[in-house]
Order: sequence, then C-alpha cells, then structure tokens
Amino acid sequence: MLNNEELSKIKTARENWEEKVLNKTLEKSPESKEEFRSVSGATVERLYTPEDVADIDYVEEIGYPGQYPFTRGCQPTMYRGKNWTMRMYAGFATAEESNERYKYLVSQGSTGLSVAFDLPTQIGYDSDHSLAQGEVGKVGVAIDSLKDMEILFDGIPLDKVSTSMTINAPAAVLLAMYIAVGEKQGVSADKLRGTIQNDILKEYIARGTYIFPTEPSMRLITNIFEYCSKEVPKWNTISISGYHIREAGSTAAQEVGFTLADGIAYVEAAIKAGLDVDTFAPRLSFFFNSHNDLFEEVAKFRAARRLWAKIMKERFHAKSEKSMMLKFHTQTAGCTLTAQQPDNNIIRVAMQALAAVLGGTQSLHTNSRDEALALPTTDSVTIALRTQQIIASETGVTNTIDPLAGSYFVEAKTKEIEDKAMEYISKIDDLGGAARAIDFGYIQKEISDSAYKYQMEIESLDRIVVGVNKYQVKEESPKGLLRVDPIVGEMQTKKIQDVKSARNNDAVKSRLEALRTACQGTENVMPFILDAVREYATLGEICQIMRDVFGEYEQAVLL
Repeated sequence: MLNNEELSKIKTARENWEEKVLNKTLEKSPESKEEFRSVSGATVERLYTPEDVADIDYVEEIGYPGQYPFTRGCQPTMYRGKNWTMRMYAGFATAEESNERYKYLVSQGSTGLSVAFDLPTQIGYDSDHSLAQGEVGKVGVAIDSLKDMEILFDGIPLDKVSTSMTINAPAAVLLAMYIAVGEKQGVSADKLRGTIQNDILKEYIARGTYIFPTEPSMRLITNIFEYCSKEVPKWNTISISGYHIREAGSTAAQEVGFTLADGIAYVEAAIKAGLDVDTFAPRLSFFFNSHNDLFEEVAKFRAARRLWAKIMKERFHAKSEKSMMLKFHTQTAGCTLTAQQPDNNIIRVAMQALAAVLGGTQSLHTNSRDEALALPTTDSVTIALRTQQIIASETGVTNTIDPLAGSYFVEAKTKEIEDKAMEYISKIDDLGGAARAIDFGYIQKEISDSAYKYQMEIESLDRIVVGVNKYQVKEESPKGLLRVDPIVGEMQTKKIQDVKSARNNDAVKSRLEALRTACQGTENVMPFILDAVREYATLGEICQIMRDVFGEYEQAVLL
C-alpha cells in the first residue's frame, strides 16, 4: 500500500516513539499483561501501523463493495440502500403459539421469519414417538405433518415474507411442507423466498442432530440443489453454518476454515452430481456466529468473504460473480450468554450485533437476555429486536460502507484470519475433504481442544466473564421465565391421530412406497417427498422410509 521510502520513514518514526516515549511510560507504569490475546487466543499487538499491512494490495485484496473479492461487502451500496434483514429466530410449543409469536414479531418490525424446530422434529421423529417424550415443543416448534405447517403460517402470506428454517437432516421434508403450504395459499414455488439450513456436515462436527450416514445425506442435499434450481429458484438451498462450530468452542479462524471446508464439500458433491457451478452457487448462503471480540469478529467476516470468493473463482472456476459472493446470516453468540446477571446479556448482544453490522451481514438475529435460562419471553425478544433497530436507525454506522476498512488493526487481522483459515482448509484437503476429516475426528478434536483451552482460561481467571468469575452479586432466583407446558406432547399426539384418521391412508401408503423405491434408486427424491407431504404423511413416516433404506449415522469416537 505504501512504497519502500514511506515505509522506511514510518519504521524510523515508530522506533523513535518506542525509544523516547513508550519505554519511559512502561518503566513508570507497566502494562497490565505480558501478552494480550483475542477471544480466539490470537496475539494482539500493542500497536498496528502501515508496516503491518504493507504487503496488502488494496485493489486486489480489499477492493470495492459489490466487486470481487467482496472484502468490503456483497452489495455496492450496502446499508445505504437497504438495511440487513432483521430475522428473529423463534418457535416453541405448538404451531398455534409460534404463529402468534411470528405475527407479533412482524408487527414490531421484524423483516424476516426464522423457524426454530423442536428436537424430535430435527431428528425426524413424530411427537408421539417414544424417543420424543419430554422434548416436544421444548426448544422449538413441533411439526409433525403438513397440518402443523399450515397452522404455523396461517395468516402469513408466503409471497410477502422471507423465511429461514433451521433444519438439517430432514430439511427436504420441511422444505416440501413449506412448498405445499404455499400451494394451498395460491403461491407458486417459484415465488417462495427463504433459506433452509440443510448443512449436515456441521451436524456431524458440532451439533449432533444427524440421522443418515454421510453419503445419502449428501445425496439429499444435492437433490435439493437440483430441484430448487428448477422449481424454487429464489430459495437459498443451504446455509453453511459456522455458527454451531463456534458455539461448540472453535476459534474465529477455525469457524471460517471449517465452515468453508464444508462449503467446498457441498460444491464438489453438486458438481459430481452433474450440476453446473453457476446454476446452484448463487443460492448458497452462510451462517456465522458473532462473538464478543468486536474487532476480531469484523475481521472474521471480511476474511470469510474474501477467501470464499477466491475459492469459487480459482478452485471451482465460477464465471458468475454471484457465485463468488459469500452472503451470510449472523446470530449473536448464545454460548456467551450467562445465567448470572442476565441483563448483562443485553450489552453483550448489542456489541455482537454491532460487530455483525460492521462486518457486513445480510441478515441478523439477536439473542434475548434470558436465553441462558429458558426460551425467551415476549419482552426479552422485543428488546433484542429493538437492539437491531437502534443500531440501524440511531448509531450512524450504516451511513458509510465497511467503516473499519483501512484500519491497520482490522486489515492485519483480516489477513491473519484468512491465512489461518486457509491452513485449516489445506489440512482438510490433505485428509481427503471435510467428510473424511469428520470421519477421522480431526475437526471435532481441533474444536474440542480450543473449547477446553477457553474454559481453562475462565477457570484460572485469565479470561474474565463479568458476573461469572468476577463482579459477582447475590441474586434471587429468576422469575417470569417462559416454560413450555408438558401437555404439548399430548396435544401433538392428538393432532397426529386426527390427521391420520382424516387423510387417505391408501394414498399415503402408495406415496411412501414410491419414496422408498426412489431412495433405493438414483432419482431425485424431492418430488416423491413432496407427493407424500401433500397426502399428509407425517415427518416420522417419511424419515423412517429413509432410515430403512439409508441406515443411520454413527459418530466417530475421539481418542
């Protein structure tokens, strides 16, 4: 960025400052630590100068927003043209209760819906299954059949909203239900907008809501890519998730490296299945965590964009710039929320949301203050939404694009995270790709080691968590928490019985057998799943067919 003469002048000035100013100050008043580190454990230098960014080519590596390599953002005007989507993640108990919450959020200014499903739904069991007992509606909404999905979106026109669904192993089934609800509303599939997470690799790595082995799981994902490219062209067919990788304890660089390695695996699988990269890549999206270290997080988002653009252009020879754009949703870090002094979480979330905006997110969910204790109350969700609205309307950070660009610190950290993430990707390539690295337990072990180190820093007071290991106060037991009534399980069981007694069971049986045959062959299974859904086959019935054919995944044991 600067010529050698200018850099030499800066170096001389820095050395002069260190000798005549800094060293005298340190003699009188030493710094509080011998070494300063980011949340991820990366060294943070005392001072950053043009020397730290001397090898960065502005045009080639930083550039301009809306232009390769997209370091400064995917859109030419970013938030000057349109704010990010304020997509509040919600869902609990029954479809009826979740529908009320969605309508409230929309009335309060939320610009996108994001569906949280309960654990039985996430792993493909109906609410009346023995393994679902005690879990129905607890961490999200219970969806057993098209009937539940109809109720969930009752009064919400699907041609007017964008909907994200956090669902992975049974993603094809929930997408089919959404398409079928659209049909019943008179909204054709080509008008539906939204995202399914559909990222099974990170389930094996960090989250655990997998069902099928890796090979059939990847087939389901590429089937969705192919089907949606033709039938649901506005739909983002996958949200490649670093969020849960970070929640499991990874560093910022690991979050980027492991997430993009998963993305590489999905692109390779789609190309192997015969899809042209520029037909599906523009509909790939990503999902990142926004943690506590503001500048590290901003640098992380910028590094991820630049690295993905290079991967798509140089590795996969994408021709369309839309294929090179890393578009992402962000959620503030649930793992940083504390049960102690929960109001402190409001401040944490505000800082994390600010980092996401400064980093150029397309969509944002802000966690609620009480989520370390229970599902969020309406009041807590409102504060979380207002946090985004205040950032957008009152702080001025949306007035200019990528406002931290050119910061010696931020540009140096962006390059550092990019380089470290690329080291992880190269290691995973050497192991045979993301799926093989997962089978070897490499990615899980790296995350586990980082999580252990982080926790040990808290235990030793090398890392302060306000209200947890410092600045504690005596607190009363929390009151007014949202609790899901255990009767929800009984209510859902009754719904399933009513659906099965009202539907055409011969048609259901025929559709399920057709799905079984498709799973045993090589056809795209999406049309067969959609046919079964339309006849009100339940989620559990459809997933059981696939379990019978595909089997179930067994996690690698880490030694």
